[in-house]
Amino acid sequence: MNPLYRNDRPGQMPRSWYAASAEPVADRAPLEADRRCDLAIVGAGFTGLWAALTAARAGLDVVVLDAHRAGFGASGRNGGQVGSGFNKGQLWLEDKLGQGRARQLWDLAEDAKRQLCDFCADHAPEARYLPGVVHGAYSGREAADDRAEAEHLAKAYGYDAIRPLDRAGLREIVKTDAYHGGLIDEGAGHLHPLRYARALAREAEAAGVTIHELTEVTQVERGTPAVLHTPKARVTADHVILAGNGYLPGIMPEVAARVMPINSFIAATEPLGERWREVLSRDIAVADSRFVVNYYRMTEDRRFLFGGRESYSIGFPTDITSALRARMESLFPQLADVRIDNVWGGTLGITMSRLPSLQRIGPNILSGAGFSGHGVALSGMAGRVMAEAVAGQAGRFDTFSALPVSPFPGGARFRAPLLTLAMTWFSLRDRLGV
Repeated sequence: MNPLYRNDRPGQMPRSWYAASAEPVADRAPLEADRRCDLAIVGAGFTGLWAALTAARAGLDVVVLDAHRAGFGASGRNGGQVGSGFNKGQLWLEDKLGQGRARQLWDLAEDAKRQLCDFCADHAPEARYLPGVVHGAYSGREAADDRAEAEHLAKAYGYDAIRPLDRAGLREIVKTDAYHGGLIDEGAGHLHPLRYARALAREAEAAGVTIHELTEVTQVERGTPAVLHTPKARVTADHVILAGNGYLPGIMPEVAARVMPINSFIAATEPLGERWREVLSRDIAVADSRFVVNYYRMTEDRRFLFGGRESYSIGFPTDITSALRARMESLFPQLADVRIDNVWGGTLGITMSRLPSLQRIGPNILSGAGFSGHGVALSGMAGRVMAEAVAGQAGRFDTFSALPVSPFPGGARFRAPLLTLAMTWFSLRDRLGV
């Protein structure tokens, strides 16, 4: 079934804490008549909106098409964590790509964080960007790897915002005995992602972008120009950017071969009041070293947002709450009596290497997807560098697209069953602590 509608009704935002706590916005009209433009973008999330804003500021006529609403997908539902670098550390990237290319990628990721922080300061203070992300390691070996990465970043990159934590140091911040250590990154942070996405849409429209909601792209007809087909009209465009990520329907096999949709879920507790300090000593975000990662933080009204439990089937399970509560209480038994007020799910895109996939599908078609849970900052930069490439400045796009992302074995047809087998092993390994 089409991933756009398997778990969602057209245009109806999930009943998340994010949707409940964001100011309502007016719906945008669907595309009703044929349109000609310089650049057509599929998807109104972080990637598509940053591409649109960048291109419009460069003087291009831009149309964005989304089957649901701006910020509807992963961009408006995620854990809100703004990480440094990539899902692979710099030591790994240096080994695979060499020091020069790895340095270019680090600089690009740092630019991604600055872009986000500057935008929030200037246009989206309501997104409440706050600094600080902790990484929790479940084993001594993983804690040692974190220490080595932090020391390398300080020595080789001059990045002194990150420092390793031993078991006691981490326990002072995150009130669980589960972790052997880890690190804290003061140069990373967290925010309200839906407010950020809606501010991006607002600024893109102010720059001249046209956004059509409830407008599914059913076919991309390749050519110069390209033609995007929708249920009621067509868009003819000199350039196309595909930014649907895990929600992109099967309209482009080159993307489907490298990017797989998976689901992740978040629970929001009742407001904890001063009890929030029983969990965290400061207002930071946390992610840990489980392959099926746990990620969590506090909201502005002191609810605990706890996320995890990836699902590799396209459909959401009937009971989201029980598994999330079990994972939460295994880390924080002190929350056993706390009520859960909201649970929701969303679909993201992952790749084999858990690194973003930027591709040139054709001479005038670009794709950015597969941010694998590390996309709040990187997806926006992906959109920006794709817009730069459309405008003739492809240097940063070429850097970003150099990340090693191979196709799934067997392509789109066999990616899900093969990955499910792999996940069964990794989940068992996590439970056994090996």
